[in-house]
Formats: sequence, C-alpha cells, structure tokens
Amino acid sequence: MLRPISVPAVRTILIIASLSVLAACGSRQERPKADLAASRVTTIGVNSYLWRASLDTLSFMPLLQTDSNGGVIVTDWYANPTAPNERMKLTVSILDQDLRADALRVAASRQVNQAGQWVDAPVQAATVQKLEEIILSKARDLRRSAIGG
Repeated sequence: MLRPISVPAVRTILIIASLSVLAACGSRQERPKADLAASRVTTIGVNSYLWRASLDTLSFMPLLQTDSNGGVIVTDWYANPTAPNERMKLTVSILDQDLRADALRVAASRQVNQAGQWVDAPVQAATVQKLEEIILSKARDLRRSAIGG
C-alpha cells in the first residue's frame, strides 16, 4: 500500500527550503551582456549558475554521479537521521546553457522501510517543485552576485 510522504520527509524538505531565500521573479528585461557571457563561457556544458546551485542545494546528500558536461547529478539514498525508516534519492538534470526554469528538472525517488525491506513509496509533486524552486533561486542569486546587480 502506498503511503503519503511522512512528516519527517516534509520537515527535511522544509529545512532545505529554509536555508534558501526565494528570489522574486521579476518582469522579463533584456539580459545584461555579462550574464550572457557568464552562461556561455564555461568549462562545463551547462549553465554554471544552475550547476553550482544544484551542487550546493544537494550538498547534504551523498553523490553517486556528477557530470558537468551532461548536466546530471545523481545522489545516493539519503535517510534523514530523524526519520531513519524513510530515504530519498534525487536526480537533477540541467538541460540548457541558459538560466531558465525549463532548463532544470528534478526527479525524486522515495522508499520506506517495511519489516526490514525498502519499499518504493510515492513522492509528492510539491516536494520536487520546492527543490526546483530552491535551486533556481540560488542560481539567480549567484548570477546577481556575479554581474554586480
């Protein structure tokens, strides 16, 4: 039987969220030239702000794979110490060199321990959405700091 996400898992996500200040989405303006240059002139194949923000956001989880050219970060299973019978695994994909919301995709897997066996459980869509918002906000903050605005 599939169970909704537990309170400790929600608490973990809220802790992550509390560590980030969500940036307001302003009106679309012409992008500063420094921004264009910074997103294109990198040694990695994806937007450097999204890449760094993703690594920073997931820094508390053990990483299995990072591919800066392909823009993929895969974490190992992580169990919050306050909820040891539940664990999560994340995959972050950065799909573009531009800093845009549709250039980021987060996928999450969740398991719960039932009688000594890890069983797949559903992940609330809001959990993935919140993680994407946190990463995007951090990336915007990094860009603002880099271009002095």
